[in-house]
Amino acid sequence: MMINTWHNVNQNMLNDVYDFDTGADVNKKESVVNLLGSRTGTLVSAYLLLALGFLGLAWVPVKAGNMRAILLLGCAVISGYIYQCPPFRLSYKGLGEPLCFAVFGPFATTAFYLLQGSTREVIHLPFTAPILSASLLIGVATALILFCSHFHQIEGDRAVGKMSLLVRLGTKRGSGVVKLTVIGLYVLTFSFGLSSALPLTCIFLCGLTLPIARLVVSFVKENHNDKHKIFMAKYYCVRLHSLFGTALAAGLVVSRMFPKLGLPSTFGFS
Repeated sequence: MMINTWHNVNQNMLNDVYDFDTGADVNKKESVVNLLGSRTGTLVSAYLLLALGFLGLAWVPVKAGNMRAILLLGCAVISGYIYQCPPFRLSYKGLGEPLCFAVFGPFATTAFYLLQGSTREVIHLPFTAPILSASLLIGVATALILFCSHFHQIEGDRAVGKMSLLVRLGTKRGSGVVKLTVIGLYVLTFSFGLSSALPLTCIFLCGLTLPIARLVVSFVKENHNDKHKIFMAKYYCVRLHSLFGTALAAGLVVSRMFPKLGLPSTFGFS
């Protein structure tokens, strides 16, 4: 949890610094640089967090005796860096969402799973269908937050050459992408459940989050062209991410406590 929080904070700070440099965040009130009033202070703090985070990344997997985890977490950090930082800045080429999906989905979620066992047990934890399925769902939900955070920034992004997916698509088609992504999230969940990649408890509990998912879709559809109202879209996506992730985790826990409810035998826990 601490490492995940660190990575989020560090990534946002670096993102705000380099968007400030290009002028993309001139009118972004919630930018860390604008809030602190210091570009240098934010940059120094971000790199200090990066250094401390690497120490944590090295210590936790070594302590657990699992090098696969540190490789996955290392991939997450590197992907996060090339997402925004020079000379790469792949977010300016429309690759922000795919990178976000990989960082917080397959890389980070799978790595955190590998760190859950004891020093002896964790080495033998396999990459199972439930873990990989859950990581894909978390990746999709996280990438949706990033996608929706750009609706109110399209004009500023285009002006500085930041060709995000929304700049390329426009708000109307972007709202359609949001709808398809949300539908895809639940279709994947249902499919994983039917194929026994995830327990049936996950289908049931994740299904309870459909109201907030419908709210996200309807809100974006109605307000995609209003840059003042659409600002709230990313916060609705954060709510969806939190509720969906909690429901997914709860479904896995409940199915382990009550195996007859449909936990796949390949889950990987003894």
